[in-house]
Amino acid sequence: MRLTWYVSPTTVVRQPYKQNQQKTAKLRVWLFFYVILPCYYNEMIKRFCFIWMVLLAVVGAKAQNDTVVSSASGEVCEKALSVELTSSNLPIVVIETDGGVDIPDEPKVLGTMKIIWHQDGSRNYLTDINTPQYLNYNGRIGIETRGNTSQDLPKKPYGLTTLQADNVTNNNVSILGMPKENDWVLNALAFDQTGMRDVLAYELSESIGQYAPRRVYCEVMVNGDYKGLYVFMEKIKVDNNRVNIEKMDSLCNNYPEVTGGFIVKADRRDGDDPVAWSMMGNDFWEWSYQNYFFHSYPKPENITDAQHEYIKSVFFDFDAEAESHNESIVDGYPSIIDIPSFIDFMMIAEYTSNVDVYNLSTFFHKDRNGKLRAGPVWDYNLSFGYDEFGDRSQYDVWQFYNGSNDGSRFWTNLVFNCPTFRCYFAKRWYELTAIGQPFNYLSIEERIDYYDSLISEAVVRDNHRWWKMLQHDKYVAEMKDWIQLRIGWLNENVGPCQDCAEVEVPPLVISKINYHPQDEDSIDGDRLEFIEITNNGDAVVDLTGVYFRELGISYAFPVGSSIEGHETLMLCSDSLAFISYYNSVPFGQFTRNLPNKSQNLVLADAWGNVIDEVCYFNGAPWPIEADGGGAYLELIDLNSDNSLAENWNAVIGVDEYAYNSSLRVYPNPSTDDIWIVFEAEDLDANEISIYDLMGRKVFAQRCEMHQGQNDIVFQPNLNAGVYVLRIGEHTQKIVRY
Repeated sequence: MRLTWYVSPTTVVRQPYKQNQQKTAKLRVWLFFYVILPCYYNEMIKRFCFIWMVLLAVVGAKAQNDTVVSSASGEVCEKALSVELTSSNLPIVVIETDGGVDIPDEPKVLGTMKIIWHQDGSRNYLTDINTPQYLNYNGRIGIETRGNTSQDLPKKPYGLTTLQADNVTNNNVSILGMPKENDWVLNALAFDQTGMRDVLAYELSESIGQYAPRRVYCEVMVNGDYKGLYVFMEKIKVDNNRVNIEKMDSLCNNYPEVTGGFIVKADRRDGDDPVAWSMMGNDFWEWSYQNYFFHSYPKPENITDAQHEYIKSVFFDFDAEAESHNESIVDGYPSIIDIPSFIDFMMIAEYTSNVDVYNLSTFFHKDRNGKLRAGPVWDYNLSFGYDEFGDRSQYDVWQFYNGSNDGSRFWTNLVFNCPTFRCYFAKRWYELTAIGQPFNYLSIEERIDYYDSLISEAVVRDNHRWWKMLQHDKYVAEMKDWIQLRIGWLNENVGPCQDCAEVEVPPLVISKINYHPQDEDSIDGDRLEFIEITNNGDAVVDLTGVYFRELGISYAFPVGSSIEGHETLMLCSDSLAFISYYNSVPFGQFTRNLPNKSQNLVLADAWGNVIDEVCYFNGAPWPIEADGGGAYLELIDLNSDNSLAENWNAVIGVDEYAYNSSLRVYPNPSTDDIWIVFEAEDLDANEISIYDLMGRKVFAQRCEMHQGQNDIVFQPNLNAGVYVLRIGEHTQKIVRY
């Protein structure tokens, strides 16, 4: 058939789209069941399956691009017209590569990027390209195409780095209101006619308290060519404002440095990065047994053997405990993973019925001395009932157990075979779908309508350029209908939560916070930080499993530790500095430092139930004297709401614990016997205890005191290091060679 041009000012639509779509769908189904599925059964030719998946996408793209017509006349067009962009309600990103070269997969090519953004919300005009007050960014970049299947489409996704003028040094800048960084992504919204599936999923994650890449819709031009509607967004990366975990280097090979931070990704094994390890999946099919994991941070070329073995062991220990359904907070899977992050990750995955999740594009992270956490969410273009390569995003299945991209078996074990996890999973579902909550249909419908309005004019221009979102309105309406069906099915299948509906938590209160101490003589102020916790009840509280839940600092109380009624304990950033300066022995040492600006301190039990929560801030209405002014925050009344700034005072000086100089330890440092000399009337105890600087008891010996006795000799079996010796209320620092 001869194809002719037709130019019309009206929005174009695909007249024969439905017939082409039906043919394409049949071909895809035939390829899947008669080519791809048999390939997976044969381990030797698994690697060719992805090629066939790409062919499916190409077939679909070809069928959609062959014939387009005007909605007014029905005449056929061969391809889209070029688009002249003059203004937009969205920011305009203008990229010019040096010499006008094409942008390759890699390496990155150099160029210049300007972002036109009227921050008052008014319209953005291309004529402002040289008006400094409207340029959110005007500088150098390195840019490449990115993605797997999406990279083969005509509309390319990009990865870019903001650079300084030397074209080498990274330029950490704030773009479109997002925190400063240098690594960014231009998401091309591949296969998504709604243009919002990724954005909705990331927003849902943020709305329930989990980090997701920040993002802003924009329109993009490259070398004078209009490229269409994009999302300018953060790349998943270790950063205090992104994945907030400790950085590592090649020297972090011993405890505690070797424990983090890490970012690990489950994904397909068709890229350049080597597989770190594989894990067993569900037993639906033989080909689904192996799921592949990759080092994202540290990178494969940088990670050491010790670091690799450590983080691999964390995953395999977790898998073993989940497989054995061990729910002990002492040695079961709750002692290894952060339960809330795994539940929230699965909430997003199941709510959206993401096709790729669990097995592909699935991230995990772990901070130093922290628990393994699921997330951040990533790659949700095949979700909310849409699947470009089949029909896998269904409303009436568990996505972790549907025979396709199930992921590792621990996902299924957690929900199907671990009743306490399943209870908390159900409880979270009912919380999030309540009226006014993010997963409630009225809430998600409102967000869909908002984004639909926001991108409406850009969708028209994108269609003129690529003809890829011609059925935008239809897909948006179908997505809304699908979400209602999905919510209904999950309501019927998540199960009850009565057993965990009302959980009693101990009366622990965060009562003092020293987040920005001044430098004192030769001691850096960061080493003098502390958090005081008070047992505001009469009974002894078992602290086993209690930990700080939010990223920023890490601390989990040792198994078997406890606190008496109405007693306090101190956690500090540096035990040696704390002992030296405050003349007191802390209960334990947390990992990393309290931020000088703000930190959400969430004290939780092993299942993530919040015991106490305080989010301090270094400005009004919080007492500003605590921000480097020589004061710390002190809760005025233990029975008040300590989440409110008005209930805190700034206090200068720290009360010292009792310290008795008559207690002498020698030799100190020592390699053999240790002698303790004291005044008999000063000592009332029956045990010698020694703690390491993380607050863990490493030695204990009963001591029988006799009348007139004023010394004790003992020989602890300790490695070289610094320790805290405690007898009753008396403490002393000791050093072993």
